[in-house]
Parts: sequence; C-alpha cells; structure tokens
Amino acid sequence: MTVTVTQMMQSFHSLTENPRRRRWLAGGALAILAVSVAVAVSLQTRAQGPSLAPLAASARPWVRYSGWPTRDTSKFNSMTALVSPPSPTAPRKPGRELAGDPAAGQKLVADRSRGGSCLACHVMGPAGGADLPGNVGPDLSEIGNAGRDDEWLFNYVYDARVYNPDTVMPPWGTHGIFNEAEIGDIVAFLKTLKSPAKFKTALDDPFKRPSPVEQRDNLDGMINPAMWLVEERAPALWKTAGPAGTSCASCHSNPAQSFRAWAASMPKWEPRLNKVLGVEEFVTRHAKATTGQDWLMQSEENTALSTYLRYLANGAPIAPDTESTQAKAAYQRGEALSTRKIGALNFSCADCHGAEKSASKWIRGQWLGELRGQLDHFPTWRTSQQSVWDIRKRFQWCQVAIWADDLPPDAPEYGDLELYLAAQNTGQKLSVPGIRH
Repeated sequence: MTVTVTQMMQSFHSLTENPRRRRWLAGGALAILAVSVAVAVSLQTRAQGPSLAPLAASARPWVRYSGWPTRDTSKFNSMTALVSPPSPTAPRKPGRELAGDPAAGQKLVADRSRGGSCLACHVMGPAGGADLPGNVGPDLSEIGNAGRDDEWLFNYVYDARVYNPDTVMPPWGTHGIFNEAEIGDIVAFLKTLKSPAKFKTALDDPFKRPSPVEQRDNLDGMINPAMWLVEERAPALWKTAGPAGTSCASCHSNPAQSFRAWAASMPKWEPRLNKVLGVEEFVTRHAKATTGQDWLMQSEENTALSTYLRYLANGAPIAPDTESTQAKAAYQRGEALSTRKIGALNFSCADCHGAEKSASKWIRGQWLGELRGQLDHFPTWRTSQQSVWDIRKRFQWCQVAIWADDLPPDAPEYGDLELYLAAQNTGQKLSVPGIRH
C-alpha cells in the first residue's frame, strides 16, 4: 500500500485536533527526546573512554617519601630541567705537583657516602677489602703499570668527559663530589695499584659472580606478602561504596572478566588529559569520577587496586599502543628522557640498563638488568623495603639514588618514560605482584 505525504499530513492533523491527543503526542515526543539525548551522551562517553576526574592524581605539594635522602640536588639535571654544570672543553692543569696521600685515597674510593664511589664500578686491588666491587668500568687493579701521568689520571677522575664525552663515569670534580685535594689522594692511590686483586670469595669477583635468577613463586601468598593485596584488600575495596554511593562493583561486578587483559595495554595516551595515563593514575581519576573516592597515587588503596588490576591480566602479553600519532610522539619523548643524563652522578636510564653500556653488569652488589624484563613484574614486593613498589616509585628511587630530583608520580615525563619502557617489554607476559630484593 502506498501512502502519500499529503495523506500522512492529513492523518497527523486529525490526530492533533483533539487537545488530549496533542498532550499525549507532546509527552511522547519529550520521552523520545530524553532517550535520544541519553543514548547520544552514552555513545559520546564510550567514544571518549571511562570517566576521569580532572584533578592532581598525587599529593600536592609533592614531598619525597619519609626515610628517603633529602640532599639538595636542584643544581643538577632532572627529567624537567637541564641545569648541570657544562662539560670541560680541555683538561685541567693541576696548579701544583700532585702530592696526594695514597692511604686517604684508598679510603675515598670505597666511601659509599660519595655516590657509591669508585668501587661501585671498578675492581681496585685491595680497596674496600675487595668486598663486592662492581664491573661497569674496567678493572683498575694494575692501573699503576699503565704509564699514565698525573695530569691524565687527575682529569679522568675529575671529569672523564674531557677525554670521552660518552663515558658513564660521574664527573666527580665538576659536580663537587670530590674536591681537588681528594682527587689528588685518589690519584696517589691509583699509582700504587700494580697487582691483581685478591678476592676473599668467588662472589666478590664481579667477573665470575653469577647473574641473579629469581626463582621464588611470586604468586604464592606464603612467599610473597603482596598477594594479600590481590586476595583480600583489593576485593574488599572493590565493593566499598564511596561518597557517591557507588563502588567499583556497581559497574564491574565481574572484574576477572572485565579486566582480564586491560592492564597489559597500559599505559596509553589519553587525549582528554593530553598525557600518557598509567594504571595507577587511572585508578585515582576514575574512582574519583565514579565513586567519589580519594585514592591518590601511592596511597595504600591505590597500590592495592593497581596491583589487583594487573594481577587480573596475568599471562597477557604487554602490548601498549605506540603507533597512533600522539602515542608515537610520547614514545619518542620517553626514549629521549631515557638517554638524558641527570643528577650529580650524571647517569641516564640507558647508562645503567642499555645493552651497549652497563646492562648485565654489577654496580657493587647490585645487578643491572636490561630494559626488557624491567616491567612485567611491577608492582612488586621489595624484600629490602618490606613494601610494594609500582613502576613510578621505582622511577623516583632511581633518580634519588643518582642524586637527582624526583618528580610527583603523575608527572607527564614519567608517563612518557613508562610508555617507552612498556614498548621495550612488548610481548612479555604480566606476572604480578612480583617479588624482588
């Protein structure tokens, strides 16, 4: 049957002649409009992603964790500032003939309070009792036989960049960690080194020391205390209603199904925030927007839920997006940050974890792993700290350890760096919570 436009208009006119029918039609139209708006808002929300509260995701002002070193390192490079003293352009000429004290130099090269000092990277004969020296740098136990003059030795300790711009050796003198007289003492000690080091045990020799292999079952609650977070604490928080009267369970009643691989895709570029968003920051912002909970990054609640979300994705291969335009730009920024030398010790991520630099070597008794393998177990239980650390806290500690200023955990620079690290670990399967020393 064919109905003309005229016939349709006549039928509508007859319907609207009756006032009751007009009211009925108006009400129906409003209902349809309301449903349409709701559907449109829902579709827009889905297109944008989950709700995210626009707030600082960590404490402000940011204060370094209790018990961490509080030295002022603001005059050295950080992830946000390039302020370190410049490299020398020519070797320094000692103002007088070096007449250092070898005994004082022997103590200085093993002084852990000076950024780990020389023994952190070099075997140096009897220095420090040859107790767990590192091997990032060459064995100097026979440097006294090398025929190097005082000026060369002095400058290499003062600031080795004058001879090797790509060195990983800290600029001890330029950055004020040792003064000229102390460097003179170190030079005097180096000149006495003419025979191989004698190690008390095989473990003391970094060239023979076996690389560490983690064999503990990180998913056994009797072995890994962090399992309490995913077995008890996080599930309880998941069901806890916030000030808005809702909980995580209000929308995600079956988290094991909803989040079975989600964390493996994180971190990701978030256009609404114009930054890379990690799991921890997502928990803060999404919980605030949907439940009203104030679960700031590094809070006990945030750590529990972030660990839980990654635990739910265990076995899923890490697969961050680095191909979209903004994600690719963030990746490139992260890569650049990984090579930026920062802090008084003037180290970069690549200096310690780059395969062509110091990775798979020892710095004192600590093994420096390659970038690949540094993410799949985070958050991880640190037996030395008796607490769970996420990857952002690990970033912060790395910077503090090399005498650089750390940033708040939600800093955009950490997001870029985390994305770069995740990309280096693409294909690695999550196994959270980890357990490490």
